[in-house]
Amino acid sequence: QVQLAESGGGLVQAGGSLRLSCAASGGTFSFWSYTMGWFRQAPGKEREFVTAIRSSGSGGRTYVADSVKGRFAISRDNAKNTQYLQMIGLTPDDTAVYYCAAGAGLILSSLRNGGAYHYWGQGTQVTVSS
Repeated sequence: QVQLAESGGGLVQAGGSLRLSCAASGGTFSFWSYTMGWFRQAPGKEREFVTAIRSSGSGGRTYVADSVKGRFAISRDNAKNTQYLQMIGLTPDDTAVYYCAAGAGLILSSLRNGGAYHYWGQGTQVTVSS
């Protein structure tokens, strides 16, 4: 059973930074071969794509939503089965529950589609105060 566990959320003032982590575990999960992503959902809003990183075998390329470009950066450590989301310049609009996701065999056009991912974490709350 694959499990994704997020950590690192919390309360931060506007302009501050946080780093989220997502540790993968379970069964024969080949973390290195999965596309990893971050999504978020703010109260009363739909879940939205934040960023994704391809598997190392696919070049490890990253994709970032326009709303966070230049402020958020995704990375992965295959040796630790962990991905990270470094967030700087946080604003109240970034307040949301952030979810880690893993997907296998994703085509480029599906990276931003949460429905294409196979595994999800429980989420971690990020609250940015003004």
